[in-house]
Amino acid sequence: MRILFVHPDLGIGGAERLVVDAAIALQNKGHSVSFLTNHHNPNHCFDETVNGTLKVETVGDWLPRSVFGKCSAFCAYFRMVYAALYTVFFLSKAQKIDVIFCDQISLGIPIFRLASNQPKILFYCHFPDQLLSAQGSVLKHYYRMPLNFLEEKTTGQADGVLVNSKFTRRVFKETFKSLRMMPEVLYPSLNTVAFDDTTIDRKEILLQFSAENYVFLSVNRYERKKNIGLALKAVKALEKIVSKMEWERTVLVVAGGYDSRVEENVEHFNELVQLAGDLGISHKVTFLQSPSDKYKTWLMRQSEALLYTPQNEHFGIVPLESMYLRKPVIAVNSGGPTETIIHESTGFLCEQNENEFAEAMAKFIRDRTLSDCMGEMGHKRVRSTFSFEAFTEKLDRIVRELVVDSTKKVK
Repeated sequence: MRILFVHPDLGIGGAERLVVDAAIALQNKGHSVSFLTNHHNPNHCFDETVNGTLKVETVGDWLPRSVFGKCSAFCAYFRMVYAALYTVFFLSKAQKIDVIFCDQISLGIPIFRLASNQPKILFYCHFPDQLLSAQGSVLKHYYRMPLNFLEEKTTGQADGVLVNSKFTRRVFKETFKSLRMMPEVLYPSLNTVAFDDTTIDRKEILLQFSAENYVFLSVNRYERKKNIGLALKAVKALEKIVSKMEWERTVLVVAGGYDSRVEENVEHFNELVQLAGDLGISHKVTFLQSPSDKYKTWLMRQSEALLYTPQNEHFGIVPLESMYLRKPVIAVNSGGPTETIIHESTGFLCEQNENEFAEAMAKFIRDRTLSDCMGEMGHKRVRSTFSFEAFTEKLDRIVRELVVDSTKKVK
């Protein structure tokens, strides 16, 4: 089958990792796969989108991303409408498209239906878009009202809807009350081949650690909702509960996704640097901007544990990456991580509190065998429950059933 993935901004993030893995999975199953996106920067993307593994076409990048720093949601919707119109009037006329896999923005769904060959539409809801930003002022409330209405109505026009966790499915039903559909859970997975490759250009390694260091790692985009400040405060709190020697050997690496075009990335990076200074731990924290996949993997291998700080994260692919690499995870006890991390087995689930995070970190410092033991349990869990093979088989079944069901209806 011919499958087109339509994604707003094919950069670096959990949503982008999901759609890239989904495309590779379906391509491995013999389907013809390609991407259409509003933005794709070869210097800020996953390797598979630039090394020839996946075909990527960019349209509408000239359209504004905001209006004087405002209305970014409206502009994102408008850019997606442009991509949908391009699909209908150009791509679908050049070759038959059987399935369109879209995510994040649902506004293009009714437009995709105008294609002459009537492709099936599969929408992946990472999380309702209307819940991703703060409520804000009364003016913002009225600005969001039509966007929220359109999100619900257009999502309901998809032939199938997938979500990334049971938590997101529950939020989906609570948010889109008029929709009777029950989304199917398709957990994100790992293309573990990339993580099994241990080669790295030594010139890329900017940090050096000794065997005496206790290295903790935070991997998240530089966005306020990722709550990275909690990791910094936990390091400060750790000073009071470990010995002076243990404290001196402890370091934190913040490896954050960073895009200079995104105002929040720039602002929040500076906020975190300032916070580290205010806490008096600047000498213990290293901030990295958009490290490569291989460098990020190398960092995970050097660490005692991953600190995963978002509250009510929809799913969270980074904990899976860490567990697969045999590194335990200390995460906030909410959202998707409660479905991936087993407390006191593959890591620790803590309240959103720096003291609880610090206590969990101290356990790895006091017993260095704990990281290895929990890491092995985490690796087994990813292999058994979140394998790329299981992800591939389930997604292939879902796509084929969409097309087969439509064929039966025609007959």
